[in-house]
Amino acid sequence: MSFLFGPTVDIDIILNGQEARKMVEMKVDDGKKESCYLYYDGETVAGKVNLTLRRPGTKIDHQGIKIEFIGQIELFGDRSNRHEFTSLVRELARTGELSQNTSYDFEFVQVEKPYESYAGTNVCLQYFLRVTVVKRLSNLVKELPLAVHTLARYPETNSSIKMEVGIEDCLHIEFEYNKSKYHLRDVVVGKIYFLLVRIKIKHMEIQINRKETTGSVWTEEFCTPVSRGPNALNENETITKYEIMDGLPVRGESIPIRLFLSGYDLTPTMRDVNKKFSVRYYINLVLVDEEDRRYFKQQEITLFRKAEKQKRTVPNSFPFKSSSPQGTNILTNTSDASEEKSDD
Repeated sequence: MSFLFGPTVDIDIILNGQEARKMVEMKVDDGKKESCYLYYDGETVAGKVNLTLRRPGTKIDHQGIKIEFIGQIELFGDRSNRHEFTSLVRELARTGELSQNTSYDFEFVQVEKPYESYAGTNVCLQYFLRVTVVKRLSNLVKELPLAVHTLARYPETNSSIKMEVGIEDCLHIEFEYNKSKYHLRDVVVGKIYFLLVRIKIKHMEIQINRKETTGSVWTEEFCTPVSRGPNALNENETITKYEIMDGLPVRGESIPIRLFLSGYDLTPTMRDVNKKFSVRYYINLVLVDEEDRRYFKQQEITLFRKAEKQKRTVPNSFPFKSSSPQGTNILTNTSDASEEKSDD
């Protein structure tokens, strides 16, 4: 009986040049990953739609065939309300009947794709093509997810981060990171310098933390997002921990830092995407004493995606480096509030 109630037409979406197009893995439902064709902002999305009758010789009545290019944001806490920020439609066929296998060409010229694809804990930003064969009882639908990356140039200014932090009469350290903005395959280079040590430190580590904020409330008075309110939700995730010292430091000791970002699942920093969500990254310096009390200081960094270098025949390449907001802060002791999260 499946031939009476199941799909009567197979729908395939074939992209122009898909054999040579790069594919990247994207998270889909249930945390699974799927390989998707990669596009960039302003690229044309074109190809053909193939409709194949499952039972040759039959005729299928329809009320039109269309293809859509859709960009949407889905908040997992509000799945009934999906927010489309891009929606383009091309009519492939008017009302009629399918009596044989048919192909239709389509083209979305220089499509604007303002945001990068993102699959987080509480939000998903995705692009996809959707083909719909409109029928009287139930439509036939086929979707093809696409990945989108947004590229950025090297920032014109990229100051280093240099701060002195400490606990009065107990601990005074100075830390410095070479930049405040990093591309996704960059290296965090820095150092920790101990000016005063009067507590017994057991070890020290740095962390890369991601903070995902959804449901921001926008105030009309200041036109700025506020991460609070009945619908606001913050999700903090530690991407990696990197131990940089084990044992008790002495005054005047300097600890080097060198952390490669390319091995981790990072995205560009996203600020107030379509007024729906933000994704920010922080370097967290954590010290633990012999009584397991934790002291930490967070510093926000900006991540961006740069274009991949093209392969060249020149045998040698010439690396270059960039070069400081400064301030003084107090380290936070979390020993008495182990269940509390740091609020930046």
